[in-house]
Amino acid sequence: MPSSPAPCITASALSLTFATNDGPVHALKDVNLDISKGEFVSFIGPSGCGKTTFLRVIADLERATGGTIVVNGMTPHQAREKRAYGYVFQAPALLPWRTIEKNVALPLEIMGVGAAERTERIARTLALVNLKGFEKKYPWQLSGGMQQRASIARALSFDADLLLMDEPFGALDEIVRDHLNEQLLQLWARTQKTICFVTHSIPEAVYLSTRIVVMSPRPGRVIDVIESDLPRERPLDIRETPEFLRIAHRVREGLRAGHSYDD
Repeated sequence: MPSSPAPCITASALSLTFATNDGPVHALKDVNLDISKGEFVSFIGPSGCGKTTFLRVIADLERATGGTIVVNGMTPHQAREKRAYGYVFQAPALLPWRTIEKNVALPLEIMGVGAAERTERIARTLALVNLKGFEKKYPWQLSGGMQQRASIARALSFDADLLLMDEPFGALDEIVRDHLNEQLLQLWARTQKTICFVTHSIPEAVYLSTRIVVMSPRPGRVIDVIESDLPRERPLDIRETPEFLRIAHRVREGLRAGHSYDD
């Protein structure tokens, strides 16, 4: 039998409680999850369920208060120091006074990458996200979808194996969102990155993912982990097939079950 892919992320009994003036806020509780290298895993659940918090724990932007999490065989802090992941936020967060190529270059400059290698990486990543020819433009000269693609290029520029994406297309209209979903699948196929993707959209989660993690309202718990048997190549009209609708129905049922979950 072929060996299973190596784990990229392993969370065991992971919990996180924030201390606030109004008392403790239990953001995550007993999350157990393994994510293998090369997977595309989406996280879906109601607002405040801990989807983004889980991504931030992976990225060492928040610290777990219970349990353990391992990222590429390291602690999240070690993974951050080794720049083992790229992070794409909800907003593009591009610096308006820098051109697109200079925005993509920013993490490379911080890392001390030489000028020649920077130029090569910028050209390669902008081509990956179909922004070749827009290097000298400023963010305000690009559409919202193009800005988000530039943000993805910046996260890819230092060639980390893991890409964390926090609802990157949520503010875009449906037509642009569909187009970027198609492009993201193509990008994933070309790069073989491991992608953790937060979304509120059931169709988006089903369309993109190899697995969908359904989370409960706070404290965030894993209600269901749904394997997708859809083919890797997915035209948009696959969303109208019985197979797609069956997975979407299970996601919806998981969200309903999560809302009725009582301690």
